[in-house]
Amino acid sequence: MLNERQVTGRRKFLTGAVLGVGGTALLDTGLLTGVAGAAEATAAGADCPASIVNPADQQYPDLVRALNARFVAHPERVAVIDSPSQVAPLVTAAVSAGKRISVRGGGHCYEDFVYSDETQVILDLSHMNRVYYDQQRNAIAIESGATLLDVYEKLYKTWGVVIPGGVCYSVGVGGHVAGGGWGWLVRRNGLVVDHLYAVEVVTVNAAGRAQTVVATREPGDPNRELWWAHTGGGGGNFGVVTRYFFRSPGATGTDPRNLLPKPPARTNFTVAGWNLNNLSEAQFSRLVRNYAQWHIDHRSANDPARDLTGALSVNHKSSGSVTALTQLDPSVPNAQAIMDGYIAYLADGVAAPDFVAPQTLPWLQFVELTGTGNSVANDPTARAKYKAAFMKGLFTPAQTAAMYKHLTRSDISNPNINIIFQPYGGQVSAVPQANSAIQHRDAAYQVQWSSVWNGAAGDAANIAWAREVYAEVYAATGGVPVPNDVSDGSYVNHCDADLSDPAFNKSASPWHELYYKGAYPRLQAVKKKYDPRNVFRHRQSVELPS
Repeated sequence: MLNERQVTGRRKFLTGAVLGVGGTALLDTGLLTGVAGAAEATAAGADCPASIVNPADQQYPDLVRALNARFVAHPERVAVIDSPSQVAPLVTAAVSAGKRISVRGGGHCYEDFVYSDETQVILDLSHMNRVYYDQQRNAIAIESGATLLDVYEKLYKTWGVVIPGGVCYSVGVGGHVAGGGWGWLVRRNGLVVDHLYAVEVVTVNAAGRAQTVVATREPGDPNRELWWAHTGGGGGNFGVVTRYFFRSPGATGTDPRNLLPKPPARTNFTVAGWNLNNLSEAQFSRLVRNYAQWHIDHRSANDPARDLTGALSVNHKSSGSVTALTQLDPSVPNAQAIMDGYIAYLADGVAAPDFVAPQTLPWLQFVELTGTGNSVANDPTARAKYKAAFMKGLFTPAQTAAMYKHLTRSDISNPNINIIFQPYGGQVSAVPQANSAIQHRDAAYQVQWSSVWNGAAGDAANIAWAREVYAEVYAATGGVPVPNDVSDGSYVNHCDADLSDPAFNKSASPWHELYYKGAYPRLQAVKKKYDPRNVFRHRQSVELPS
């Protein structure tokens, strides 16, 4: 949900250091605007080849690095693509030449799955970013290089609608959607894939020829399994996604204004905070328990507090920031009582917050504030390591003690070390598990451990911190959150290469069970059908069945 390069206190938060997850004027019919957009998308780049950047070109160093500065590739070339029609010929040429392909959307992958030493050709989709109404499929088309804030602005300014995606403004939709992305509206409107009607993918057949396939959720579609695989199967597995098409189940008519959910017109955004240095281990543990218990108790899609989404961010003692960030549509029944009750529930048995700062904002202003304001998240030189878990139940006292121990260590001083607890449940739980590839719909909340720093000299200490706290928290289950009655595996969009390393995963659950649980064989069947040569692969890509 949130790209955690973190908020550090009330003053910075309220001035814009928040967590890191323009359309044309609407014509009277709405449909006419969409038709113009579709024509523009069809024409743009259709008769032009992609721009090829080689190592001798001046811009090459800026095109071979991830947002996470730990990862830099040295490919033979980068193809800068601005039209879906350019993708298939490039893929066919690369496959014919035996070149290893990787695909860049927004550049946010947490591991080296795009920018690795094995990469020979990078397909950079970041300029293939149009958003328009597709009349043929009666859906909103979003090209896979589009980033979240641009998508939100176009959808809302043009049609007054939204997809319930993530928070960080620069995340690309290509991987975000494929992994089952979610954000501030997760409990109200579910996952972004719950509104996915179709996906356009360039795949490679057994003969090595690239072909463009459109797969829909229609029951009779022969390519429906490829659509299903893109509802949580993760990026880089089956082909190159060029476009997504969004229309909510049950939407009727051909007016784009009625095809997707409308967000709240305004949101009550309340920030409450404590100082970790003033909290004992018992108080910290109670705060974590309170957050978890509230989400367990309010997991149902029919819960009166379903529309409330709140994150709890706890930074290392060198920052001391403990921040609850909560939003709720003020028009829902008893909204203020729900918000006040939630903040009081968090503080029960802990301490009164040092501050509680509510504000009511128009929807798009809230999205822009929470998506763009954090200077750490926007630092292209930052390096990072992340860990993640889905949770169904409560952490034990030993587990919260381990978190507190590592957040208050004196042998490392980094204010951007962080654990964040994030909302889940609500409308997510209303969709049957088998309907999508993401397999964590029973979870109540999600947790992410992160360390962000500058300079390679800090790599060893910061990576070790993330590994050590995670291993200790899940020591009873082999160092990872195995799927059981309490924990529920990990999130493929918060990928972690350590999960496939026996030095860190000592459990009986392989990495693919942590991401996909029982859906993995079905994903492998899709892989065999649409990528039989294993062209699209990385360290944790879906494997061909043996």
